[in-house]
Amino acid sequence: MKDSLLPGMRILDLTEGGCMLGGRLLADTGADVIKIEKPGGSDPCISRIWPYYNNSGKLEESLFWFTYNANKRGITLDVSKPEGREILQKLVKSADVIMESYEPGYMNKLGLGYEDLCKIKPDIIYTAITPFGQEGPKAHYDASALTVWASGGYLNACGDPDRAPVWISMPQTFLFGGCEGAIGTLMAYYYRMKTTENGGTGEGQFVDVSMQESAISPNMNILQMWDLNKLDYKRQGSVSYVAGTGVRQPIYFKCKDGYVMILAIGGNEPYVTSSKSLVKWMAEENMAPDWLKNVNWLTDYNASKLKQDLADKVGVAIEAFTLTKTKEELYNIGAYEKMIYIAPVANTKDISEDIQLEARHFWVEMPHPELGRNIPYCGPFIQLSETPIQYQRRAPLIGEHNQEIFGGELGLTDAELETLRDKKVI
Repeated sequence: MKDSLLPGMRILDLTEGGCMLGGRLLADTGADVIKIEKPGGSDPCISRIWPYYNNSGKLEESLFWFTYNANKRGITLDVSKPEGREILQKLVKSADVIMESYEPGYMNKLGLGYEDLCKIKPDIIYTAITPFGQEGPKAHYDASALTVWASGGYLNACGDPDRAPVWISMPQTFLFGGCEGAIGTLMAYYYRMKTTENGGTGEGQFVDVSMQESAISPNMNILQMWDLNKLDYKRQGSVSYVAGTGVRQPIYFKCKDGYVMILAIGGNEPYVTSSKSLVKWMAEENMAPDWLKNVNWLTDYNASKLKQDLADKVGVAIEAFTLTKTKEELYNIGAYEKMIYIAPVANTKDISEDIQLEARHFWVEMPHPELGRNIPYCGPFIQLSETPIQYQRRAPLIGEHNQEIFGGELGLTDAELETLRDKKVI
């Protein structure tokens, strides 16, 4: 893409599942990303998965595939077959990066590992994304998003304290791995550029991404809580522990059309002012009990004095008030007029209608000629003034660019392509 951040970068993307996010991020910034999937299409349980457009069940209409492969070109190739390996080696000659998410050692067995490809392209950058990394006692363990999420530690902080941990149903750990893979790839690419500028030939390198290590990053604030406050952070559901007390303070409250988050707490002036404003608003509508009007937010709600029974009573009183209003009413009046620490808990519909996202032109309509319509996509993950992210193409159909790449770029004849199709190499 012209006027983009990475116009000269070519990537061969053999990742699957959420790891495909890495190639998508680099494609958005202008790299020529070629998504390589097996003949017939990627696994419907991993990459071309549910949900499907209009619940069609068609592999080429997977919304998951649409999301993580937009801006890429796509080819089919079975690298486990000799002919497929030979073609991949030819593609590597013009590539800067190869990204894959196979089990550690799989590509080495095929003669397509980092050391093998360096013989073809000495400055190749090879990014491998795996559950536990390339080495160590767990390197070859089977893993799912759930098991990696658990091994990263953050699962222990998710859910209600009196129940087993819960997890985010989307494959977050694979997305973490894909994102870190993109970052690692860019760092290696930058290093290669610097070594070239300094008179060298440019140096590639192997980028080893562990999803487990990537998934540990959300724990950073939990670790700091112990260092700073000696607070052993545990999962707490829809409440917040008041630091140093163990008292559980409700922070999410039901309203007419969902939930809002309200920080009705004390102890320091900003929180005290916000909490007093909330009680005053409740009193204006005759919904503040007398005992609530008399709460001293500076002392009674101080971390050293707060009692659980008072926290519980305050929570019940606030929710009785919020149940009489919508999220919009609570936010527009509470946050802007009353200066209360309050925010609506947005659902998918709320996000799609969000005035801030609309003002920033976040949503992008992507043409899907095969569906006869445009489909709205989440917009750029970052806005760049000089090299803006551009959405050039929807995700590729199965083998959509086989002729363009195999025939047009590698020079294979129609007869050769037909033979490769017959052998199910492409």
